[in-house]
Amino acid sequence: MITVPRLRQLLAGLSAVPCALAGGSALAQSPTQGWLDRRFAVDLGTFVIGTELKASLNGEVSTDNEAVDFDETFGLGKDVTRWRVDALWRIAPRHQLRFAYFDTSSARTETIDGDIEWGDYVFTAGGEVTAEFEARVYILSYEYAFVRDPRYEIAAVLGLHHSELSLALSGNAKLTDASGRLVDQGNTSQAASASAPLPMIGLRGTWVASQNWVLEAAAAAFAARYDIYDGTWYQLRAGATWMFNPHFGVGVAAHHFRTDVEIAGDSFDGRLKTSYTGLQVYATAAF
Repeated sequence: MITVPRLRQLLAGLSAVPCALAGGSALAQSPTQGWLDRRFAVDLGTFVIGTELKASLNGEVSTDNEAVDFDETFGLGKDVTRWRVDALWRIAPRHQLRFAYFDTSSARTETIDGDIEWGDYVFTAGGEVTAEFEARVYILSYEYAFVRDPRYEIAAVLGLHHSELSLALSGNAKLTDASGRLVDQGNTSQAASASAPLPMIGLRGTWVASQNWVLEAAAAAFAARYDIYDGTWYQLRAGATWMFNPHFGVGVAAHHFRTDVEIAGDSFDGRLKTSYTGLQVYATAAF
């Protein structure tokens, strides 16, 4: 026999079923549902940033040249092509690999106010000098999520940050020997390139903030002295991604990166300081 209290319980249970189904359906259709379980993701975007580039190049005779401020002297931060791609492969729930590629290049011609020492050559004041800069950065890292929840995770990061840089100056210059005697003068082009592989260690945090928004922050740094390299670097990143469906979205991230490294190599003997700060706008795809 069904009593009145028992009947009320059954009705309450039946009325809760549509609500539960509706809630489950909404959760399943949420663009960020299962975000921390996605196997693959790719971000492609461009930067709107301010840069700093200072470099000194020693020669066989001139071994203590002053650093050249390329942004102040040539305005290399202007008319720059910059883009970046990031890829994620989640091997297991707590283990993932990330790869990033960053490319930037610039060329500017200016009439210089003072002499510029570059290697053994001196580009003379009052002349037109063209500066060209190109950088390619590759980042490969392994991440282990030591804190993990369906809505957030915190991961330790260990990897390699590899930069390939080239700098060239072209214009009227003079070359002197160790005694100060003029050896050559006229239009010349002097290029230098450097490859700087640096280890990295850091932290990354991800939070699924809502059905459409994912927030992320990361920090990495390292100091190393080995072989021909002696330097430090660090980077900070904070971003927000809006997923308009489960596989595609758009986002914006604030970046700050700085490196200061001395290189005593055959193709580059000197010091290099680079940094960039600004915003990255990107499109993302996740599967």
